[in-house]
Amino acid sequence: MTERETLQVAAAVIEHRGRYLITCREAGVHLAGYWEFPGGKREKDETFEACARREVFEEVGIEITAPKPLTVTHYDYPDKSVELHFFTCSLSRGEPLRLGCADFRWVRPDELTVYSFPPADQPVVAWLLNGAEKESI
Repeated sequence: MTERETLQVAAAVIEHRGRYLITCREAGVHLAGYWEFPGGKREKDETFEACARREVFEEVGIEITAPKPLTVTHYDYPDKSVELHFFTCSLSRGEPLRLGCADFRWVRPDELTVYSFPPADQPVVAWLLNGAEKESI
């Protein structure tokens, strides 16, 4: 049996005026229709921080402040394994647009329960629901 490759992903937990940006995955992709924190696959020789900035810009066209490490989660889906590096940051410049996502929302932490998130995002959702202490998860 061949060991499958683990996808390395960076995701940004972007706060702006007490709300957090979430995006909906497009149809036809892995986990289509789920909501998530914007981000994506890290390119070769790219830092996770640079990946978070690039992916946010590609998905919603905004710039973010310097990403600060929050946590790393690992999850084995039936068809792939992922290692997600989550970062906290704030909106620096721009207004979100639907560039690489089906939709987006700015939500208060208590509104997160209305949306379906992939299992790998659940620790961050729980952290926000529990008051998002400034400590790591």
